[in-house]
Parts: sequence; structure tokens; C-alpha cells
Amino acid sequence: MCTKNLPYFLSGIVVRGFGRGSKALGIPTANLEDEVVNNLPNDFKTGVYYGWACLDRQVYKMVASIGWNPFYKNEKKTVEVHLLHKFENDFYGKCIKVIFVDYIRPERDFTSEEELIRAIHDDIAFAEEQLQQSDKLAYKDDQFFTE
Repeated sequence: MCTKNLPYFLSGIVVRGFGRGSKALGIPTANLEDEVVNNLPNDFKTGVYYGWACLDRQVYKMVASIGWNPFYKNEKKTVEVHLLHKFENDFYGKCIKVIFVDYIRPERDFTSEEELIRAIHDDIAFAEEQLQQSDKLAYKDDQFFTE
């Protein structure tokens, strides 16, 4: 586990990503602007994290991928946040605040899209369980979300 930089707090504007989360995977993500990605500490480990995200003053559980998404061979590092909530509309241009509470796993390549989807669902299930623990649940009410 990588906990040196955790918890880690960030905020940024939601921008259009590659369009794969919703369409190909059925797992929509809020992609953060390049400035947020570029301002991550140099030693911030790529991989999958979980924690809390605030959008329009509502706080949601989330999992996030930070890195190059080896399965898709991205040439650009991204921060993609999946809120564990079903939204009717997109929220491009809105500010999102995120607290990365803990690390799940490093990013890795997959042999198929189905294997990638299974791994993401496993990450979501793990996050759901972990965020029920009192030490992790406490971040849901962090003052960062109300500042």
C-alpha cells in the first residue's frame, strides 16, 4: 500500500475525457483538467484509489484511476474519478473536490475489456466495503468539502 501522500486532497474542473468510461465500459468517469494532473506530487504513485468526492455540495463514494491506463496505451497521464452514484446528466465544467483516502492497486494492463471491467467492479466493491469503516467514513464530513 502506498500511504505516504494519503489522504490527498484535490479539486478541479471536470473535462471531457476519451469517452470510454460511459460508452465502452459502462462506468462513467469525471476526468479532471490537465492542470490538476500536472500538479500532483512527483512521487504520487499511479494506480487505483478510493475515497470521497463532492459535487454540487453532495458527497459521494468514489474510486479513481491515476495514470496512463495501460490497456488503452494512453500517452497522457489522467485523473479519472468514478462516483458511486447514478447521475442523469453529465457535469462537464463543474468543480469537483476529491479526497483520496487509500490506495487499492497499481495500474496494470489487461488481456481484454471484459477483464478490465471485472477489475473495476472489484475495485468498486472493495471501496464500498472499506468506506464503511469509521476511520474512512470520517472523511465524508471533512471541512474541505464545505470550504
